[in-house]
Amino acid sequence: MSSRTRGEARSGGPFAADPLDRSAVAAVGLITLFVVALATAQLTAAKVLALPLPVALPVVGAEITLPGAALAYALTFLASDCYAELYGRRAAQVVVNVAFLANFLVLALVWSTLAAPGVNPEISAAFDTALAPATGVVAGSLLAYVVSQNWDVFVFHAIRDRTGEGLLWLRNIASTATSQAIDTVIFVGVAFYVAPVLLGTGEPFAPSLLLTLGLGQYLLKLAIAVLDTPIVYLVVGAVRE
Repeated sequence: MSSRTRGEARSGGPFAADPLDRSAVAAVGLITLFVVALATAQLTAAKVLALPLPVALPVVGAEITLPGAALAYALTFLASDCYAELYGRRAAQVVVNVAFLANFLVLALVWSTLAAPGVNPEISAAFDTALAPATGVVAGSLLAYVVSQNWDVFVFHAIRDRTGEGLLWLRNIASTATSQAIDTVIFVGVAFYVAPVLLGTGEPFAPSLLLTLGLGQYLLKLAIAVLDTPIVYLVVGAVRE
């Protein structure tokens, strides 16, 4: 621990000098957004959404099918890209990997609540239906998260090392687009094919259905990556000005 860090710890941390310090507030806010979005994604992954499209697309069809966690999970990439830009690669990797461990805490708390006896059997059954994640979904989600989020931080800073502080839009879109592709392939493949085949957790999806499910998810995630770029600029600019 450096002398500066020890001094902050004794004097009340990074807020000791200024409780409204923008850099410190932003760090806490972005980490909070990341963890809240990640926990929400775990709790909403069981619901499968079907979003209608204005026009039918090849392979995908007239609607996008995706897990309910898609929007919440997309917010984690927004938070991690802002955090990586402001505080550096190592700090972002710490957040990503500590949050990965926090996933297990969320699962343990949910599973312990479901396992505890309930007063009303109907409410208990509803909780089991809504919150009890399938083994394949959990395995796919955890593996997809740890690989794609670390890849996101790596690509973001690989581009930054070559371009400097400019072209923030490029590293935001490129890192999120590639990491979301990795996330989609791993999650869909493990949750709906590998786990059912190896663990017997249901019937494996046909390749055509896997392609439809994965491509639909990725198109929405890619659109979110493009649309959240102005927000990344806004957050980074507000902290640095």
